[in-house]
Amino acid sequence: MPALRNRSLTGSILMLALAFLAGCTTIPKPAVGARFIEREIVSDGVRHRYQVFVPAAHARESGKLPVILFLHGSGERGSDNNIQLDAGLGPYVRQHMEDFPALVVFPQVEENGEWMGANVDMALAALEAATREFNGDPQRAYLTGLSMGGYGTWETALKAPNRFAALVPICGAILAPGGGRALYVTEVANAPDPYAALASRLKHVPIWIFHGAKDDVVLPDDDRKTFAALKAVGADVQYTEFPDENHNSWDATYRHDAMWKWLFAQRKD
Repeated sequence: MPALRNRSLTGSILMLALAFLAGCTTIPKPAVGARFIEREIVSDGVRHRYQVFVPAAHARESGKLPVILFLHGSGERGSDNNIQLDAGLGPYVRQHMEDFPALVVFPQVEENGEWMGANVDMALAALEAATREFNGDPQRAYLTGLSMGGYGTWETALKAPNRFAALVPICGAILAPGGGRALYVTEVANAPDPYAALASRLKHVPIWIFHGAKDDVVLPDDDRKTFAALKAVGADVQYTEFPDENHNSWDATYRHDAMWKWLFAQRKD
């Protein structure tokens, strides 16, 4: 009987020891996949929703992430906080979700709004909030936009000229395209030469401009003049005009592997 009690006691001690060791074992957390997350900020006293693309966990292992601020076109205006993902960078990111290496911030302007004034403040506030929350790298913040967002890229960069490591404006312009719409870059609207004014203020920022040669919505002539003005002041600027593209030159731009390689190589000093 004493031997039986000893064996029982030994068995109990062994079970307790195994239970203790099991409790000390670190169970790895499941990997978090790439995803879009809805966020909200208050800017100028107004509540705004926006989307953030957060890369897969493996993309975050190297430390701080590059951050892209994307400005949508006029067709994606509204308040649903979803349609701004439907054209341009959103579809491209969805197609490359598990490999895309950067945070992307997708603000949205209200119906009939433009990327100017309070909406630029809102976009910059969303960028700052997402950068803080998701470990973004302020030295690798990039700005891109299409059509109305191409105008907005110039407007935002002029309002925050030291914020971005590089710009990629697509099928935008500086002056109004006509048709009575109040779409133009307000930061240089009153300058005697708005192209020269923009160039003098952004000559320190690497820029790659894209446009379609057959664009009949926002004619490429404006971007050609902007490119020439930037070249004249020695800016680090490139201009690509797709010969067969109309207004939708954004798909060709975001498919352009050389653009991504160039963009992610840019870093603020």
